[in-house]
Amino acid sequence: MGFRENLKTELVYQNIMVKELAQITGISRHTLDNYLNVRENMPTVDVAVKIAKALGVTVEYLVTGEEMAQEKSMLGTEMRALMQNFRLLCEDDRKMLIGIAQLVKKHGSLRSLHTKDTSVVYSSFPPGGLYAADSGK
Repeated sequence: MGFRENLKTELVYQNIMVKELAQITGISRHTLDNYLNVRENMPTVDVAVKIAKALGVTVEYLVTGEEMAQEKSMLGTEMRALMQNFRLLCEDDRKMLIGIAQLVKKHGSLRSLHTKDTSVVYSSFPPGGLYAADSGK
């Protein structure tokens, strides 16, 4: 498969609309539609890099459909999906998730956080972070 097919497949796999990809990359929707619908239309290298970065894949993957062996071992399917979803979040939500990950690492699991003093948990987040109103649930 070529760039067009691999890009289509990746968008479907990651459940990303062309409109969203346009917003993330700064590439017009019309231009992206051309890459998806015109068989011989290939992006320039710099545009292909923007698209690949936004999708969390390599340019090589978009062109050939194959990941480098090193990339496969480093980033599994779940990790790629997680990274892509993370990129789509606003900055405050990304900071909140980083805080949650750090707390889970420190305390061992989300379940152990639930049973501990919630004031310690919530004080670990940025101001206006985790919604303290949900702490009693």
